[in-house]
Amino acid sequence: MSRQPTKTDKDDLEHKDFDFLDQTLRPSKWDEYIGQENIKKNLQILLSAAKERNHPPEHLLFYGPPGLGKTTLAHLIAKETSSQMRSTSGPAIEKVGDLASILTNLSPGDILFIDEIHRLNKTIEEVLYPAMESRSLDIIIGKGPSARTIQLELPAFTLIGATTRVAMLSSPLRSRFSGGVFRLEFYNPDEIIKIIKRSADILGVSLSKIAAETIAERSRFTPRTANYLLKRARDYAQIQKKDIDEDVVNEAFDLLGIDKAGLNASDIALLKTIANKFRGGPVGLNTLAASLSEEEATIEEFNEPYLLQIGFLERTPRGRSLTKHAYKHLGLDLPEEKQEKLL
Repeated sequence: MSRQPTKTDKDDLEHKDFDFLDQTLRPSKWDEYIGQENIKKNLQILLSAAKERNHPPEHLLFYGPPGLGKTTLAHLIAKETSSQMRSTSGPAIEKVGDLASILTNLSPGDILFIDEIHRLNKTIEEVLYPAMESRSLDIIIGKGPSARTIQLELPAFTLIGATTRVAMLSSPLRSRFSGGVFRLEFYNPDEIIKIIKRSADILGVSLSKIAAETIAERSRFTPRTANYLLKRARDYAQIQKKDIDEDVVNEAFDLLGIDKAGLNASDIALLKTIANKFRGGPVGLNTLAASLSEEEATIEEFNEPYLLQIGFLERTPRGRSLTKHAYKHLGLDLPEEKQEKLL
């Protein structure tokens, strides 16, 4: 049942901007960050060693599917080192001048966080190399024969990059993340349940154990999705004046079009298109995207990682193919020519 907020809860919530509710749910201490244990241990050693030397941490790169905690790790590093964090994104830095403005306004010890760093323009990347290696910024003034280069010294800073597509980063840029390149993995069900319970406490709602497990089952092994589903279940229970139990969670997710495996309408459409139009595959990504009237990048970054993780989809040199688990989930019979191969 939804816990009735106390006066203290109400006073606290009145001072929170609900446009930034996700930031409220974001862990603010290492102990609150659940999962990614190996990365946490490596980072704690790196940060402690840098602190003892009185140096800023070395540059770091985090990569992995969306919603696994790359931005959260950057915020935690800033808090752990008592540093000011300046945030931007690859698409936001359109010109060399934009990057120069950001870098020259950094203070010693600041952390510069660039999300979706793989979308940086290659020209801007080249300006970033000396900034990362020698803390200098080369700027060309003027054009033609009268052009001259001036070198600006930059304060000691730490660059933290985050990307969902590490393969799109050039090798020279990847090699300059001297502190380490870390891949964030999908979370296991126990970790997701812990995250859901923590978020429920922050939101001031209570839910049954089986309700938490039901949300976790459909969370796609991703904290961001788990928090989204929890908030939608909370909203539904509030409007229906019901407790947040298994039935309420299932009713809320039925309205959202999310099935018991965590698949949404676009996932189901993708699987059914491969099954019905292409006899289970293999089918090329561009052909599949055209059939679904969807962007290739959306399929690659949003749909495929989870479908591959749960064994519903496989990639082959010839394209994407369904597995026997996908046919079973869809309630479809295996095509005769695929029965031996898939079984």
